[in-house]
Amino acid sequence: MTGQSKPARLSPWGSAVAGATGAVLANTIVYPLDLVKTKLQVQVKQDKDLASSEGIDHYESTIDALVKIAEKEGVSGLYSGIAGSLLGVASTNFAYFYWYSVVRTLYMASNRTPKPPGTAIELSLGAVAGAVAQIFTIPVSVITTRQQTQPKNDKKGLIETGREVIDSEDGWSGLWRGLKASLILVVNPAITYGAYQRLKDVFFPGKNNLKPWEAFFLGAMSKALATIATQPLIVAKVGLQSRPPPSRQGKPFKTFGEVMKYIIENEGVLSLFKGIGPQIMKGLLVQGLLMMTKERMELLFIALFASLQRVKKGRLQGAVDTAASKAKTSLPATLK
Repeated sequence: MTGQSKPARLSPWGSAVAGATGAVLANTIVYPLDLVKTKLQVQVKQDKDLASSEGIDHYESTIDALVKIAEKEGVSGLYSGIAGSLLGVASTNFAYFYWYSVVRTLYMASNRTPKPPGTAIELSLGAVAGAVAQIFTIPVSVITTRQQTQPKNDKKGLIETGREVIDSEDGWSGLWRGLKASLILVVNPAITYGAYQRLKDVFFPGKNNLKPWEAFFLGAMSKALATIATQPLIVAKVGLQSRPPPSRQGKPFKTFGEVMKYIIENEGVLSLFKGIGPQIMKGLLVQGLLMMTKERMELLFIALFASLQRVKKGRLQGAVDTAASKAKTSLPATLK
């Protein structure tokens, strides 16, 4: 070979599978933190006594929540609702990485210069991809949040919880509760992946294949920045999708603005950042592991697809040879 071949690139579908696989692996590892941050975000201090009378635990901190859940429900209680959560993680990340790859490819194809997109464009591309992904995947997020906040004596499966949401609220539209907040929250992955690209250019300029620890570091840093910026909206979204606090007597919130107003009136402005400890911890670990595994998964899928193509090509050639051999043997002797 006289020149160096270009490195293989994944299709949007391959990138989506790699991203979803990495996300599922990462979220499986840190799921108890996801469960705890949801429980911390939906509880209200003023409802502590009322919640206790209804058999609902009140948690003082991340450690307190982990200990109480493990004591009351066993280790399996720390993984309550994990099936729905992983389904949501897989579908959301598959959709996000697919559409991000599509819109970024379209942008690069329409751009006359090979220069990579700037920060503003990178954020815009991420926001578009995130918005499309949310529209298709938010029902799973609603059901998962409900499962995570169900009392021990009222645990329901994925399908049953979905039916409960449909029957008890606004019909099928109840599965899209919090959509507006979710669409606004597309700035979170947009900030995350935009920051990831920029930090990568700063810390590792010109480097395409990062080492696992390098990808982990960049993923964790970018997610921390995004989480701090969007935490009030994250809390409001969880409030919209979960069961209403005991003091509201079963009356669900209608808008994320209503959730934020309720939290401020009952707990103060700083409570808009409640649960930020496990949220950031989960984000650091998930995003770090996601970026680390996604880069490895992409290399794995590139090798896998190349191998499949070789196998397919070999089978095709074998079929052609077989057909040619059969055609030759079936010819009249005078034509052989």
